[in-house]
Amino acid sequence: MFFKNYKQIFLICIFCFGCNSRIIYQDSCQIDEFVTDSYKISKGKFSILKMQGKEVEPLNEKDFVEIKDRIEEKDILHIEIFHPKRADLVSLIRSISQNIGFKVKNGKIKIPDLDEIIVKDLTLDEAKDKILKRYQEEIKDIEVFVLYKTKKQKKVEVIGLVHGSFPITGKTHLFDILAKLNIPSNANLFSSYILRDDKPIEVDFYKLLKQGDMSQNIVMKKNDKIYIADQSEAKLLILGEVQKQSLLDLPNGYISIKEAIAQVGGLTQNSDISCIQVIRAGCKNPKIYQLDFKQILTLPNRAILLVPGDIVYISSTPISDWNKFISQILPSYNLFDSTYKVLKNLKVID
Repeated sequence: MFFKNYKQIFLICIFCFGCNSRIIYQDSCQIDEFVTDSYKISKGKFSILKMQGKEVEPLNEKDFVEIKDRIEEKDILHIEIFHPKRADLVSLIRSISQNIGFKVKNGKIKIPDLDEIIVKDLTLDEAKDKILKRYQEEIKDIEVFVLYKTKKQKKVEVIGLVHGSFPITGKTHLFDILAKLNIPSNANLFSSYILRDDKPIEVDFYKLLKQGDMSQNIVMKKNDKIYIADQSEAKLLILGEVQKQSLLDLPNGYISIKEAIAQVGGLTQNSDISCIQVIRAGCKNPKIYQLDFKQILTLPNRAILLVPGDIVYISSTPISDWNKFISQILPSYNLFDSTYKVLKNLKVID
């Protein structure tokens, strides 16, 4: 059964829980569909985002192309020349380079005995060849060497849970920056991203940092912002007959249902292991899965995955009345309040 908006599915869940300790839907999804969806989830961030109905531009070849360093406005060049007979010119150029350098102004530099030369947007090698060609029109057997005396520094900024500013070159990759950071273990890698020209670029930080997947190691550009998300930015909710009803952090974007149940202390003696419901309200096509814990125990973790926005409800063996359900799902005002805020932040409800 699919619902067109998340508020509808949440209210229907409340109604059905109030009538009975189980959610019984004729069209509820069974273990086979849960496993199929879990294998999609295990592919990583982009598969999860697609499941959630988010349009994400995939990384392409251009994101990995190293950027040639080019001369910019206000850069200062250090130029050296060599000529067997023009010691005067060699000394003059060296003196200028050592004292003030050749500053790029309006895209040009001024060199003695030559007219202004446009060097902006050229590489150092291209600038050297251009200067050499101009000199060779007047002087034979001359050699030219060009370096930066002062280079306008390009930087990327790290924001969110971690802060910092780092210089980059055209060969700096994302991993080069992340390796310099002391990223806390509670950082939410799933919700982290790169902001470029005020537009987010989704990168699977978990695959890059934890699995060494270099397919996520894009080249950084000046003024990029790397956002490291806090642990609270992706959660799921576990309710019912568990030792501790909780909101669980999902720093990697998913967790197996076995691991999630273990984190809340396991099931209570009153739990009906044949009736575990997973309400997946945070995806494009909301679903309710009805699972048997005996089946869950026989499956590998990658086949039984939960994602941010999921609600897991474990039923009790005896049929509960409305008051019983209220005492299970809303043990305190604080839990209700935090549950509501999380569901709202996750856009499960309006």
